[in-house]
Amino acid sequence: QVQLVESGGGLVQAGGSLRLSCAASGRTFSRSSMGWFRQAPGKEREFVAVVSWSSGSTYYADSVKGRFTISRDNAKNTVYLQMNSLKPEDTAVYYCAASTYSALVTGNYDYRGQGTQVTVSS
Repeated sequence: QVQLVESGGGLVQAGGSLRLSCAASGRTFSRSSMGWFRQAPGKEREFVAVVSWSSGSTYYADSVKGRFTISRDNAKNTVYLQMNSLKPEDTAVYYCAASTYSALVTGNYDYRGQGTQVTVSS
């Protein structure tokens, strides 16, 4: 079994920052990439960012590029999402996911966490 546990969500004012964490357990992710998705009420799931577990290469959705930063700590099997300059439209449940790099950037994944709520007030 694979477990992904997100933390760090909450309520923040527009322009503020939050840092999400995702701890992975149950298998070795040395050859897996990790990513973040989000889903707002009434909207489809949206890819946010991905980081390659081996090379550290990253890729972002245009909607968050320049504001969000994804990073990982291989020793801790943890991936982070630093979110700055938050906007009300960033409000969503944020999910951590694991799969191949190509799968994640196309919106697919093998494993997903339960999600953490991020609410940005105007």
